[in-house]
Amino acid sequence: MPASEPWEYTLYIPHDLRAVTICRRALRLILTLHCLPQLGDMAELLATELVSNAVRHTKGPAALRVRYADGVLRVGAWDADPTPPAPPPCPADESAEQGRGLDLVRACADGWGWHPETTDAGKYVWCELGAA
Repeated sequence: MPASEPWEYTLYIPHDLRAVTICRRALRLILTLHCLPQLGDMAELLATELVSNAVRHTKGPAALRVRYADGVLRVGAWDADPTPPAPPPCPADESAEQGRGLDLVRACADGWGWHPETTDAGKYVWCELGAA
């Protein structure tokens, strides 16, 4: 049974694609220890997309943020670039190996969005999954 108390983690990462794997493994551990392993596969997939976008498309540091409250898991990526996430091409090329990450997030998450960050500057792109 998931804990009813809200919790939040932030893992700051360098501008290095290897950090994506570190984030994915840290997320799996966090969800397991908070008795939410059923969210692991989907949360890892979505976190991978968000964090890899933050590392690939910006030049500075980034962070994985994970929050659980009221039965909702929010997974997001902060990066130091304030530029909004680029919309996917219309229509998205289904054979493309890149450029469809936000489409995947939109399709698989219960909700998603982004906002400029005032505290750390840059932006925060997030998605949510219900625990049920």
